[in-house]
Amino acid sequence: MTKKYIKNFTAEYKTKVVLELLESEETISQLSKKYEITPKTIQNWKKQFLSNASMAFEPAKVVSEYKTEIEELKSQNDELAKALGKATVERDWALGKLNGLDIANKRSLVDSKLKRLPMARQCELLNINRSMLYYQPQIMSLYNKKIMDRIDEIYTDNPDYGYRYIYKSLLEEGFNIGRDRTLKYMSIMGIEALYPKKKKSISIQNKAHKIYPYLLDPYWQKSNGSRSVYVPKSNEVWSGDITYIRTANGFMYLAAIIDWHSKAILSYKLSNSMDASLVTSILEEALSQYPAPLIFNSDQGSQYTGSEHIEILQEHGIQISMNGKGRSIDNIIMERFFRTLKYNCIFINEFKNILELKGGINYYVDKYNNRRFHSSIGYKKPMDVYLSAFKNAA
Repeated sequence: MTKKYIKNFTAEYKTKVVLELLESEETISQLSKKYEITPKTIQNWKKQFLSNASMAFEPAKVVSEYKTEIEELKSQNDELAKALGKATVERDWALGKLNGLDIANKRSLVDSKLKRLPMARQCELLNINRSMLYYQPQIMSLYNKKIMDRIDEIYTDNPDYGYRYIYKSLLEEGFNIGRDRTLKYMSIMGIEALYPKKKKSISIQNKAHKIYPYLLDPYWQKSNGSRSVYVPKSNEVWSGDITYIRTANGFMYLAAIIDWHSKAILSYKLSNSMDASLVTSILEEALSQYPAPLIFNSDQGSQYTGSEHIEILQEHGIQISMNGKGRSIDNIIMERFFRTLKYNCIFINEFKNILELKGGINYYVDKYNNRRFHSSIGYKKPMDVYLSAFKNAA
């Protein structure tokens, strides 16, 4: 079988054939045979030639038409570039918000009825495994909740205990639990041993979450072989953290912000999940009521390293500080408050529901801030000390 090749003719060649057709007495058939081109092709060339012949006498018009078309295309291209730039900014903003959500909230965003965007692609955009859509969380048994409550008590009594010590304590008390489950429950509760560990180098855990250095070393002092913290004035250092809070029917998370000089609690909130909205809401509340601090310190949890929380701090010109990895002691002022709260409010009460728990914590924080004397600030009340700094400045 002979392979046919498609001939490509130049504009000059086509013009030559058409002019010969117009100038000579030869038929199209004769020219077709002469140049080995089909009659239909020659007819098409002639038609095309004649339809554009007027351009030879009005070149300015041709240039003008093409120039107008080019300008229109350029304008369309500029509009598309602007739209793309806007879409890119909006996408990056949305991704920053999504990165701060927990798995449960991300799952709730998946829409099975959205035909133009398959569920598999939605999961990919949300950075979750598709199998998580079908996961049904198991209700925690009363026995397991009892274990978690006891872990909380052991840790509060012994903040230097790691999971091995807590595991041994649980075994000694007769609980049927393994080391892996102990570690799992401590992770759920956000618990880690409060003792100095070797600081690890600052690194970026992922592209969206930068880890910032710890800026509070200058405030630590050594005296008689022990270390203590001294911040000379209010609003120089704030810190935030989250802790596990038990109830009779489950548990919640409490996020709070404290001023390191006065020990005043500036904002706090209860939630059933540790997502970014929990910590950003109390940060915005604190900043709406009080002047911005010089430094804000937190741990390296995704709630604090997420773009939403970081952007709020940067917008207010606040220096960002983060604990060394695994160093809860770097946030010692907040850890001490949580310990005091649990001894004086949580452990001595059996709150039956969330409403009772909120009422109990509200009462205690008000007492702690406004009616309780603190030895570390010269037997004064935290909120009095905090607010006096602004009265004196005025």
